[in-house]
Amino acid sequence: MKSTLPNGSLKAITDCYISIPRYKKIYMYILPDISDSKSAQYSDEAIIGRSSPFKTYSHSENRTISWTAYFMTTHDNPNRDGSAIMNLRNLRAIQSVTYPRDKPAPYAPPPVCSIKCGSILGNEELCVVLRSYTVKFPTDVSWDEETLLPYKFSVDMSWDVVYQSDQLPGWANIIDPDGWWNINN
Repeated sequence: MKSTLPNGSLKAITDCYISIPRYKKIYMYILPDISDSKSAQYSDEAIIGRSSPFKTYSHSENRTISWTAYFMTTHDNPNRDGSAIMNLRNLRAIQSVTYPRDKPAPYAPPPVCSIKCGSILGNEELCVVLRSYTVKFPTDVSWDEETLLPYKFSVDMSWDVVYQSDQLPGWANIIDPDGWWNINN
């Protein structure tokens, strides 16, 4: 797959994006750095006469996705993806989802977003909430005169995956989400 268009511009990765409610999808033009973590908690149960305790499953922790998005200014047109203005709008959209909504009720929680990057994180979009973000504005690159936004910058994000209570994943759904591997054999 080619990562650039015939004119040399970066090509959007249409299957790798952040979707924010009431805003457009933010497509990645550079593959993001992604890490996916989850942990399980076990309690030690001491038993008289055993050389080591039993491990009892207690619960699982949040599934956390770390996602570093890279933004690069490649166009002069302010209404086109890859412009400094559009990159600034995308940055503001990402930042906004850590703040509470003011409607329908005062101080409603921030919106639930969705992310997808091919099949790296699963075959379907993941519903996520943004726990934190960090923007890095490098000083060793050129910048846009109107916004003072560097032509290249990155945003580190930490997302927690959220599920509806009737759609919690289990072991079999993770190891065999499409039913192609019969786990009974």
